[in-house]
Amino acid sequence: MRRIRWSVVGAGLAALSLVVGLQGAAAGADGPPAPAPHGRLLAFPLAAIEGLVQPESPPAGADDWSCKPTRAHPRPVVLVHGTWANAHDNWGLMAPYLKQLGYCVFAVNYGGTPGNPIKATAHVPVSAGQIADYVDRVLKATGAHQVDLVGHSQGGGLTPRWYLRFAGGTDAAHPQRNKVHSLIGLAPSNHGTTASGLGTLTTKLGLNKPVSAVLGEAYEDQLVGSEVNTTLDKDGDTRPGVDYTVIATKFDEVVTPYTHQFLTAGPKATVRNITIQDVCPRDLSEHIGLAYDANAAQLVRNALDPAHAQPVDCHLSLPVLGG
Repeated sequence: MRRIRWSVVGAGLAALSLVVGLQGAAAGADGPPAPAPHGRLLAFPLAAIEGLVQPESPPAGADDWSCKPTRAHPRPVVLVHGTWANAHDNWGLMAPYLKQLGYCVFAVNYGGTPGNPIKATAHVPVSAGQIADYVDRVLKATGAHQVDLVGHSQGGGLTPRWYLRFAGGTDAAHPQRNKVHSLIGLAPSNHGTTASGLGTLTTKLGLNKPVSAVLGEAYEDQLVGSEVNTTLDKDGDTRPGVDYTVIATKFDEVVTPYTHQFLTAGPKATVRNITIQDVCPRDLSEHIGLAYDANAAQLVRNALDPAHAQPVDCHLSLPVLGG
């Protein structure tokens, strides 16, 4: 009875989220791109509740395993959630938006046990291996040769970059064999964080191991100077043939300083580092809110399809709630 009751609650919340969040019809293949969704201030709180109740359920618009890429959008998009999150609560805005634009959208859960809503806590190389398996599954199902990765926090930086370098995501000698065309990171943990001073404190006190025993190995992995960061960064930030975009907010309170998110382009790779307030000065999104920020969603759209990039229609976006 309790399981049935929770299912009813989850279904009701999902329906309410769709009513609140999905505005406008999808554009036709020959029509203009669908506008970025606005008016979604309830989207993250609702998705967070749903993610607790049904953590293995994909967000709306994701995981249609019968989807076939089109000529306009030849690469599936794989969404990679952040630390202590899951696919459902991280991608309540981005998944349905990209689906409306005509992409095949998939959302991986990684770094956690089935049924546990708190994921992406495992050691980064372990999580990277799980992402590798998921990308292979997407490529097989869709018949595509490459995917585009869109990630948030850990899922936009450290872990997918480990996958690209060490877990088969790219082939440096033959970039045309890369499984990933582009990596788009929202507030990515690329070069380690001080965690607004918490990481600095636990490092100085020698407490990273016991804290990670509680919070997960990904905590220590993402700190400034960690073994994972040092190993990943020693040969440069990028991989040949991959297109990188970083979308950061100067109000980030998790990956600090926010400039640690930016990348430097290496041989045969492109990098675009964007601070969202340089594009939309009224944007108040911080770390969490950036995944529910319609301004950031439009920047993701442009990064996925730069040949048809459009000016961002800036709107006010609020901390945590987005907009």
